[in-house]
Amino acid sequence: MRTLILLALAGLGAQLVDGSLGMAYGVTSTTLLLAVGTNPAAASATVHLAEIGTTLVSGASHWRFGNVDWRVVAKIGVPGAIGAFAGATVLSSLSTAVAEPAMSLILLALGLYLLGRFTFVGFSSRNLGKPLRKRFLSPLGLVAGFVDATGGGGWGPVGTPAILASGRLEPRKVIGSIDTSEFLVTVAASIGFLAGLGSEGVNWTWAGALLLGGVIAAPLAAWLVRHVPPRILGSAVGGIIVLTNTKTLLGSDWIGAGGAVSTTVYVVLYAVWAAALAYSVREHRRNAAREREEEAAAAAGTDVKEGAPSA
Repeated sequence: MRTLILLALAGLGAQLVDGSLGMAYGVTSTTLLLAVGTNPAAASATVHLAEIGTTLVSGASHWRFGNVDWRVVAKIGVPGAIGAFAGATVLSSLSTAVAEPAMSLILLALGLYLLGRFTFVGFSSRNLGKPLRKRFLSPLGLVAGFVDATGGGGWGPVGTPAILASGRLEPRKVIGSIDTSEFLVTVAASIGFLAGLGSEGVNWTWAGALLLGGVIAAPLAAWLVRHVPPRILGSAVGGIIVLTNTKTLLGSDWIGAGGAVSTTVYVVLYAVWAAALAYSVREHRRNAAREREEEAAAAAGTDVKEGAPSA
């Protein structure tokens, strides 16, 4: 029962982050399942089955708040589903000894990307309003879907930053469109896992617990997307993912690091993570203060111009 409660809380927290950032539900949940000893393919299958429900509710919630561009959903979702089915088939055929460190390596790379992306890089709006072309979205969806299935997450970490970096779609619609199209990806990945593993390879109770937490959080996350600082959340989640998967890799047959080496690595990683969080908070406050000053200056300029004729 304790495990189910923890999974439900993890699903709730992961969906809050995912719905606000457009990423990290799968990566966060899969990392947790691997940490408690779940088979990599079964972990990814369990998470994707839970995501069928969470992405459906999340997509509906984002649509309700006007956060979805359906043209983007169509152009990226179908290729994403194809890539996810292929990725699920590949992962299902790998042995646990090979799959666990391989998946942790993928998750570690995604975690490092999240940590760096949201700590140091802001959003560009120079190209806002320009159309997103199919020749860009289709390959992106194919790669993101494959990584999502093989890594237990990756649709958002690959897709969201790539579209944000283009600057052609406002952040809230990037997040809403990625979350909505993820429904197609999770359905395709789940079909692939069930075909490769069979229903006995999935922990249905754990999937239900993750689903319950995610469904509760989805509407709130869609509302919070306009209010939560993505920079700080991204740094926090990226650090957690890096730490957890580093632990898995250090203890695997690939590395087999001793206690002293592991301790040193953890101390360094915690220090880097703390510094990244502090930097994210500082930069967020600095940018917010700068925006307030610019708005105040613009308002003052408007007042002067409006008052000039009557002077």
